Amino acid sequence: MTGVSAPATADTLVASEVFGPTVQGEGPTAGRRASFVRLGGCNLACSWCDTPYTWDGSRYDLRAELARKPVRDIVDRALVGDPGLVVISGGEPLLHQHQPGWTRLLWALRRAGVDIEIETNGTVAPTPATLNIDLNVRFNVSPKLAHSGDPAERRIRPEVLTALVESARASFKFVCATPADVDEAAELVHRYEMGPGNVWISPEGTSVDTIVGHTKILADRVVEHGFNLGTRLHVLAWGNERGR
Repeated sequence: MTGVSAPATADTLVASEVFGPTVQGEGPTAGRRASFVRLGGCNLACSWCDTPYTWDGSRYDLRAELARKPVRDIVDRALVGDPGLVVISGGEPLLHQHQPGWTRLLWALRRAGVDIEIETNGTVAPTPATLNIDLNVRFNVSPKLAHSGDPAERRIRPEVLTALVESARASFKFVCATPADVDEAAELVHRYEMGPGNVWISPEGTSVDTIVGHTKILADRVVEHGFNLGTRLHVLAWGNERGR
């Protein structure tokens, strides 16, 4: 884990960026007007990761990319423009759950009346505090497939996926580049009883041409498996521009 090792204080979290309003580009809430809170650190190292600046110290100066920020400042920035949805992303944001600032962030957003969505790779179980029914947090879970380059024992945690399914608050999104990737996702969906109607397939890519090309070769297989076909709206609209 990179970027979250500094001593925690009750009112701060290690963040990469807070931006918006923009739109949620992926998953079941794609198209919703939203702001993003991108926290630092990840426990995986996907070869195609589109936010390596949140965790990869071999390519980025994490001292420049990440900063411990007051939760109040994070919340104030996230609420600029009155978004209806705030997405907490990373990196892997659930790595921050045991810091006091995490629950302060969730409750401050809840009191502001916005919907809260957490984007997670499905390897870290949500704590009881995160699952507090009054917070009404939703999870956009993106388990990683073999083409990510991460070992299976790191990217697939059966007990975590089961807990997320049983929470009844999770949707599942798989990043795919080939029909074989969709088939691999289907095996996981069946094994962990995710429900095909609760699954979105998102084309891998950080350029319009790549996303369109992958969508064309994925679409038939997605329909065959009974999944939902997603896209990456933010890339289609703004390219691979940060803060979008």
